[in-house]
Amino acid sequence: MSPLTCIVGPTAAGKTALSLALAERLDAEIVSADSALVYRGLDIGSAKPDAAERARVPHWLIDVREPDEPYSAADFAADAEAAIADIESRGRHPLVVGGTMLYVRALVHGLSPLPQSDPVLRSELAAELATRGLAALHAELAEVDPAAAARIHRNDPQRILRALEVWRLTGTPISVLQGAWQAPPRRPARLLALSPPDRSLLHRRIEERVDRMIAAGLLDEVRRLMERHGVHRELPALRAVGYRQAWAHLAGEYDFPTFREKTIHATRQLAKRQLTWLRGEANVEWFDPDEPGVFERLLALL
Repeated sequence: MSPLTCIVGPTAAGKTALSLALAERLDAEIVSADSALVYRGLDIGSAKPDAAERARVPHWLIDVREPDEPYSAADFAADAEAAIADIESRGRHPLVVGGTMLYVRALVHGLSPLPQSDPVLRSELAAELATRGLAALHAELAEVDPAAAARIHRNDPQRILRALEVWRLTGTPISVLQGAWQAPPRRPARLLALSPPDRSLLHRRIEERVDRMIAAGLLDEVRRLMERHGVHRELPALRAVGYRQAWAHLAGEYDFPTFREKTIHATRQLAKRQLTWLRGEANVEWFDPDEPGVFERLLALL
């Protein structure tokens, strides 16, 4: 089995442009590994490839869910495997491209044996959230699973509740169960990571990207989402970076300059988490997207 090529890296590193150029030269199709791109209507804030880019190269796993529909790493792994099999059956090459490292790890290593959600326990945790508050639940998680609490943001109710649910169901921290991923890959994979070595350059690229999204109509896009039946700010789709801050601004929680600064800061934090995760992966090959000749180097490798 030939190694699966994964082009990964932090947000705003230039993955889209390079992967499009590589796919055209390699007779390849792109399998998106981005948790925001799966949702219809989240186009500007997710930097979704536009119609012209998707006409150049076939893309998979874009616009496969409505914003109020669930989509998990397990869903991604199954869908990606099906897409890869389809692509390879036609003699073409799959390129997995994206920055959602949980998706990439689920595809390459498989999912750890986490228990199914328990409706009764979930109801109890939801009641505790309403009475005790999210900060208290995050503090409880820090006591029973410090590793998970350090990784999960204190304002992320979905993941906090899931981590506590796993602990109460199994008596084992979710961080320990997720360690089952540290195993030989299910399929050989080559992780090609794009990231400027100068962190300040990445920060500047992020700021420019946020400003382009705002100019392209990010706030209007979020206004349309706010008007949709069944769409609310606690959905996983709407907690994506940029959308969360835009919703709060449009709800009157802070002014436009604050919205812009919060979006830039949150995007930089996302990039930091992505880089931290990548540094914990084995056999990652790093490339500077701005280095002269980087396209030719990648093309030669592939």
